[in-house]
Amino acid sequence: MLINEIFKSIQGESSFAGLPCTFVRLTGCNLRCSYCDTEYSFYDGYEMSVDEVIREIRVSRNKLVEITGGEPLIQKDVYPLAKRLLSDGYTVLIETNGSIDLKELKGCCSKNDRGRLHIIMDIKTPNSGESSKMDFGNISLLTSNDEVKFVMVDRDDYDWSKGIINKYRFPEGCKILFSPVYGKLQPYKLAEWIIEDCLPVRLQLQLHRYIWKRKTRV
Repeated sequence: MLINEIFKSIQGESSFAGLPCTFVRLTGCNLRCSYCDTEYSFYDGYEMSVDEVIREIRVSRNKLVEITGGEPLIQKDVYPLAKRLLSDGYTVLIETNGSIDLKELKGCCSKNDRGRLHIIMDIKTPNSGESSKMDFGNISLLTSNDEVKFVMVDRDDYDWSKGIINKYRFPEGCKILFSPVYGKLQPYKLAEWIIEDCLPVRLQLQLHRYIWKRKTRV
């Protein structure tokens, strides 16, 4: 599989924010979001086997692992990698852009391991430029273990996201995250809109950007 980078950091997003985490970033993405902050992952990478990735993760000593990209689900070896990690007792977060069918991912782990697999699925808003690529059928495959993330540039994205929440039935317990694009939408503005509407969503900030303000890759 083509790996962009493997590194240890603090989990900066999702309900796991603040926890030490090992990140496995796979190379390649099928979308080109206007606000993407990991464009370096589109092409740069080096070949590693699943066994080699597992060995490097073990050295990190973290039991929380996030597989991300780019878009990790465009590489088929991501499924045996996730299965191996789960069978070895890791908690696995998989961040995906919402455009790829989740059936194969859901089917790659055993019943005993499903509680430690957490899908963090984006639903791309209009200002991303990629909202037409979403596979909304994935919503029915999510469970209470999983999370859905809306990243927003402005009020139009916010209102569009509210419409999606009203239109689709999300599983009970599935966490819905609203996140402002760093440097484009002030967090206090998004917080005010959520409070005004009493919206049952979680405001999410990219914690790593506030910890390491001067670094572009953390």
